[in-house]
Amino acid sequence: MRAPGWRDPRLWVGLLVVTLSVVLGARVVGAADRTIEVWSVAGDHVEGDVLAPEDLVVARVHLAEASAGYLRAQEQLPAVIRLTRAVADGELLPRAAVGAEESGDERLRLPIAVDAHLVPPSVAAGSVVDVYLESGRPALSSVPVVESPALDAGFAATGRRQLVLAVDEGAAHRFFRLLGSLDQPTLTVVRRG
Repeated sequence: MRAPGWRDPRLWVGLLVVTLSVVLGARVVGAADRTIEVWSVAGDHVEGDVLAPEDLVVARVHLAEASAGYLRAQEQLPAVIRLTRAVADGELLPRAAVGAEESGDERLRLPIAVDAHLVPPSVAAGSVVDVYLESGRPALSSVPVVESPALDAGFAATGRRQLVLAVDEGAAHRFFRLLGSLDQPTLTVVRRG
């Protein structure tokens, strides 16, 4: 018996099989790692908030056609990133949630103090709420909560809870007119969603 030489077809077939396996394996691994870098948000933010650079984090995700709906990390970001809706911590930043900066569209921060038992415990920054007067009359509708300090942050002794709401100027004027028309107004907060 002789040792197989370079002219043996089994050797060439074996080398071809190994080569094809390596090439095919490299393509499969390359196709499996088709991730893109998009921006995600650090912390909860409400409608009207302007995001700072430290509020954005790069996330690698597997996205196909839907990738056009999110801001990619390689793109030039707008000079001012103002949110048109609430965005939760860790959520990818959708293009639809970023509005153009418009002068004169600044929302007011309206603080209200409400009896703690008239506010759902789940209300926090990022919640959207309605505010009613004791007569059942709506005072504010679908407004985002910007801040919601804990009860132990100074209001625990009074049994009241403070909320800071983002409202436009017209809504703030109507709210104060309604409060001014009552002797001792009592507010009730209802959470949406």
